[in-house]
Amino acid sequence: MSVVPEQPDQSDPSLRLLWRHRTASPEEPRTKRGPKQKVSVDEVVDAAIDLADAEGLAAVTMRAIAQRFGLGTMTLYSYVPNRDALLVLMADQATGRTVLPDLPENPRKRLELVARLQYDELRAHPWLLEVQDVRPWLGPNMSDRYEWQLRAVDGLGLSDLEMDQTVAVLMGFAGNIARSELMKRRAEKVTGMTEAEWWAANYDTLSEVMAGSHYPLANRVGTAAGEAYQAATDPARELDYGLARIIDGVLAHVAERSPD
Repeated sequence: MSVVPEQPDQSDPSLRLLWRHRTASPEEPRTKRGPKQKVSVDEVVDAAIDLADAEGLAAVTMRAIAQRFGLGTMTLYSYVPNRDALLVLMADQATGRTVLPDLPENPRKRLELVARLQYDELRAHPWLLEVQDVRPWLGPNMSDRYEWQLRAVDGLGLSDLEMDQTVAVLMGFAGNIARSELMKRRAEKVTGMTEAEWWAANYDTLSEVMAGSHYPLANRVGTAAGEAYQAATDPARELDYGLARIIDGVLAHVAERSPD
């Protein structure tokens, strides 16, 4: 009789930690046996969030967080199994810090609120844009957020799949604008100049190297945009314009299928 080899446990160790406050047992799970923990998992995650807000995601290491509590690095692994799990916990816990407002009656304002809440959150915690290759959306706070977002699009006349896709489009657009704004701030920090100062400093050189090139549309539109923005881009205006057009499209799509 052949023996079927035992399959390795592929369950995500961060799931029980994510849901530790909503499981049947109120006791926080511990990844290793040992003495009673001196601090809580919440305190560890909050410290990591504060460090990421202040210094960026790269500063968040197991060693750095352990040192904040006067712990050995290996001791921290009794709280969270690895850095990826810590990132998952950070993303969900940061999301939980945002109070979900009541949804307005007006459909346009509801859709706009979904995107703007995401944009504001990413501006407050820009490191969330860099949390990749993990699954923070499986946590309780992310689940609460998704339920709230779906309530914002419920009743518009969309199918269930379209509801999910509409939320994804709004979230993705807000994320792209927040990322653009983050890149702009980083460029200003690296160069020590605002966009307007950079263009002023390099105007003569650009005029020289582009002499003879013919870009009539780019010159016309770029001049208009530069005069309006006093910069190459204006993420806030892009958010206003793009969000209005997305919502126009969603509401027009719903209206097309509505009976006269």
